[in-house]
Order: sequence, then structure tokens, then C-alpha cells
Amino acid sequence: MKAIELRQKTMIELQSMLGDLSKEQFNLRMQKGTGQLAKPDQVKKVRRDIARIQTILNEMTRKTND
Repeated sequence: MKAIELRQKTMIELQSMLGDLSKEQFNLRMQKGTGQLAKPDQVKKVRRDIARIQTILNEMTRKTND
């Protein structure tokens, strides 16, 4: 997911996406632990998407506090 696309979403949508990605990250970690992970690159992609969303949420909160 690109940052430009994420900036067009509301805070509620981003928080919802963050929850979904956190669940997905947990599931991928469990699959990796049991040796059933089919796409190892997916772990890195999800981690970066989570970081991207958190960064944009922080930008939005700083913008509303100013």
C-alpha cells in the first residue's frame, strides 16, 4: 500500500486497517513458527505496511493538535 493512498483515508479507516494488519502479522508469525509459511516475503510487507500506517496516523494527530 502506498502512502499517498493511505493519506486519503480517515483516521478510523486507518485504525481499522492497522488492526487487520496486526492480526495478519500475528497469523504470519504463527505460520512461520510452525513451518507452514508459504510466502516469507509477506512478513516484511505487512510489517512495513503497519509502520507506514502508524506514521501517517502520527502525522494526523500532530496536525490536529497544532
